[in-house]
Amino acid sequence: MGFARKEYEFLSEIGLSSRNLGCYVDGTWKANGPVVISLNPANNQAIAEVVEGSVEDYEEGMRACSEAAKTWMQVPSPKRGDIVRQIGDALRTKLQQLGRLVSLEMGKILPEGIGEVQEIIDMCDFSVGLSRQLNGSVIPSERPNHAMLEMWNPLGVVGVITAFNFPCAVLGWNACIALVCGNCVVWKGAPTTPLITIAMTRLVAGVLEKNNLPPAIFTSFCGGADIGQAIAKDTRISLVSFTGSSKVGQMVQQTVNQRFGKCLLELSGNNAIIVMDDADIQLAVRSVLFAAVGTAGQRCTTCRRLLLHESIYQIALDQLLDVYKQVKIGNPLEKGTLLGPLHTSESRKSFEKGIEIIKSQGGKILIGGSVIESEGNFVQPTIVEISPNADVVKEELFAPVLYVMKFQTLQEAVEINNSVPQGLSSSIFTRKPEIIFKWIGPLGSDCGIVNVNIPTNGAEIGGAFGGEKATGGGREAGSDSWKQYMRRSTW
Repeated sequence: MGFARKEYEFLSEIGLSSRNLGCYVDGTWKANGPVVISLNPANNQAIAEVVEGSVEDYEEGMRACSEAAKTWMQVPSPKRGDIVRQIGDALRTKLQQLGRLVSLEMGKILPEGIGEVQEIIDMCDFSVGLSRQLNGSVIPSERPNHAMLEMWNPLGVVGVITAFNFPCAVLGWNACIALVCGNCVVWKGAPTTPLITIAMTRLVAGVLEKNNLPPAIFTSFCGGADIGQAIAKDTRISLVSFTGSSKVGQMVQQTVNQRFGKCLLELSGNNAIIVMDDADIQLAVRSVLFAAVGTAGQRCTTCRRLLLHESIYQIALDQLLDVYKQVKIGNPLEKGTLLGPLHTSESRKSFEKGIEIIKSQGGKILIGGSVIESEGNFVQPTIVEISPNADVVKEELFAPVLYVMKFQTLQEAVEINNSVPQGLSSSIFTRKPEIIFKWIGPLGSDCGIVNVNIPTNGAEIGGAFGGEKATGGGREAGSDSWKQYMRRSTW
């Protein structure tokens, strides 16, 4: 077990050991499921053991959570906001350690790991202010001497199922708002990042204990599909927030809909960057590089399609190929690394299979296209010249593979952007206001995130995050996303 290695000493500072119980149920760490091993994707060596939860553990946790909800929803929302503020303060004290754990267990580079934890801290700050702004409306009544009001109340219990690529930030987007809105939270972390789930839960649990609040306000489980299915089927959970693939998300939605529950889905992305003939090409190339290579292409907002105007196609492509040759691949914890490993050995196999399909559909590999022989899950960052009509372009390959294609007119570029089933993020590089306003208008991008002169990734928490079509339609984080975590009554 690698836990004894010197570079893993920091893990004990965030409450982790060589063997960890994976469920936090009503203030107690316990687990009665199978034992799994958390692996370092950079070398596929064991970090620590985790005992997963069972369905019996889940049932015990939900009973306690349902009771705690009756207490928590009656706490004034500004006081709930103060608890979330304290969670943010607790995260600040362990920012470096938690960020390092994200990098170690997930595989993203260290600045991204630290940035992910910082995003939760920012969500805590945002939610503190929100706790004093859960406002209803006063509506004019058509009847004499009558008043009509709109009131928002907590849902009760919110289930959050997160994915490996953002193993704690997505929890923050959901839990911070759910808590200030008066809900208890049941969290199922990704099966392959259990140490992050446990470390995050320990910090939250410490704040609840310090304030003598019911510990079941926050319940968490490390586990597999059986726990996820239990959450989807559970009528005690009013809202299920699910992050993952469109295929699994559709199954979750069908299960939740059958019991008339609410679903918030953050699913697959297939994001395009359009570079017009008047664009700042150097700016576009820098933006495309990290949008396509960052997190080893495993962000839902990763740039997967690059649309270049025919007049600047070759010059932009040549510059991009030059910077791809300079990408430093290696240990995500080492300074200067830009591209870490894929998360699992299965991801590496999917990359290999994806390259075969790309070639069979006429794709031309311009750079990369191979796995890197090593103990870890490393692959080459890849650029492919391919037709926008190829079937493989319509799918999300969760790896650093960028499809490049040319276009002649803005209308053609928008049609290509909108031609895929997914609709998360999109961006255009141009200097012309008339193009910008067409792009953001009703006949422009059909995505939930529509950017100009910045890449498809790097969404800010102040805006609502989410997409359309097969991306699921959910919205998390800022703007008025909080309304999904409450129920509205007209009085």
